[in-house]
Amino acid sequence: MDPDNSVLPEDTPKYSITPNTAADDLHEKMATVESLPEKPQVAETMNTPAVLDHKAERALVWKFDSRLLPVMAIMYLFNSLDKANLGNAKTAGLEKSLGLGDDQYNIILSVFFVPYVLTAPVLGILGKKFGPSLVLPLMMFSFGSFTLLTAATKNFGGIMAIRWFLGMSESAFFPLVIYYQTMFYRRGELARRLAIFYAASNISGAFGGLLAFGVFQIKGGILDNWRYLFLIEGSCSVLFSIFAFWYLPRSAAEARFLTAEQKDLAYHRIAVDSSGVVNEEFNLRDAMRIFREPTSWMILAIEVCLGVPLQSVTLFLPQIIARLGYGTVKTNLYTVAPNVSGAVMLLILAFASDHTRLRFPFVAAGFLFTFIGFVIYAAIDVEQDLQVAYFASFMMTWGTSAPSVLLDVLYNNNIANENRRVVLTSFGVPVANVMGLVSSNIFRNQDAPRYIPALATTAAFGGTGLVLTLLLGAYMIVDNKRRDKKQGVVVKAKDIPTEKLYDGPSSPDFRWFL
Repeated sequence: MDPDNSVLPEDTPKYSITPNTAADDLHEKMATVESLPEKPQVAETMNTPAVLDHKAERALVWKFDSRLLPVMAIMYLFNSLDKANLGNAKTAGLEKSLGLGDDQYNIILSVFFVPYVLTAPVLGILGKKFGPSLVLPLMMFSFGSFTLLTAATKNFGGIMAIRWFLGMSESAFFPLVIYYQTMFYRRGELARRLAIFYAASNISGAFGGLLAFGVFQIKGGILDNWRYLFLIEGSCSVLFSIFAFWYLPRSAAEARFLTAEQKDLAYHRIAVDSSGVVNEEFNLRDAMRIFREPTSWMILAIEVCLGVPLQSVTLFLPQIIARLGYGTVKTNLYTVAPNVSGAVMLLILAFASDHTRLRFPFVAAGFLFTFIGFVIYAAIDVEQDLQVAYFASFMMTWGTSAPSVLLDVLYNNNIANENRRVVLTSFGVPVANVMGLVSSNIFRNQDAPRYIPALATTAAFGGTGLVLTLLLGAYMIVDNKRRDKKQGVVVKAKDIPTEKLYDGPSSPDFRWFL
């Protein structure tokens, strides 16, 4: 996974860790043509954000990829397992063991999302203040502990309380991971790295199905077999959190595996192509200014539309697959392939997004997959068309994975202010997740096994998300052209040092990273 660098002459001087000169040169060049708005010219020196020693940069990025990505992916794998294992446990008799009534299973699903959305912004701010490398392992230790305690619950009240604290401890995990990766990677490198990380969520669905398949073979143990699922997953999370606490570097400047020269290079990369001010001190008043931008509210609306399909697949894929008519064991086994294919599709779209330097078309493609998958599953006679129905379940996973990553990358690419970036992410990701309140209440037992109202509702949210994403992309294209015309220069966001983008759309030099 080589960094995406601009092509430069071989005799160009090596990188510097002070990008101000290059940025000022670009600003002066743009200013010189401001008096000729009727005929925009293409900017000639558009290589300013590049790090010029390609070999050194490839070595640096490889270190980040090999040292950070595997650890972060495993952390998110356990995070996803601990959040979504309730669906597997339900197929093995959790409701009967706990004596749950008609709607109580949906209630324990729903309660998870209330503290999730309430505490995420607070934990996100704490993560910025004290560092994701400290807060993420602490959160992992917490949600692993509560997963362990789930195995000891005896009734509705007990599991209700555990799910509340589980939602609290997981709330800002993904937002902080996104912010943490922006501290190490350029904007054009971020999508495929986050995709590799997020693919762990899809793999968790597959791994969770396989683990459930194995655990549910336990017969005659002292505990209900579904309880062993929580014991195994919770223990793994707790143990790995201790390792992560010791292993993760606070920042590139404090990474033990980098040389002094690589630390300078890492700083330069982020200064010119990620953050306007690197390692900026947190300022809440300044951070909240992100909500003055209308596009922030459009992003949140798209997150809402994303949340219902995402949570429907995460929480109810085993129940959706169960409609194919298989028993408990086969139902969990048949969730593996759709989840793996979702991870593969996510990687395909993310690598294509980084290659083309485009985000919104691939977000829209994900919503389109979601819409088609749920419409097909709702429209056909599943019992008569098993193969078509099973293929539709694949499309559901394709359409929920990619938008959840690429949408976050889209707005993170367009925010050079670290404080505003972490705040919008800490609101946006929980907004998507809180839509689990909708998903957990539309898949009702009385609608089983067809779940037509739930499938139709989910498809509607997917279709609306598609429309909003295309509208947002169209606005960004038009606004970029307007800014080019006004300044008399054609320039792309990737060619502007991020210190020039620090003030966001209020800066005349700002361009949207599409």
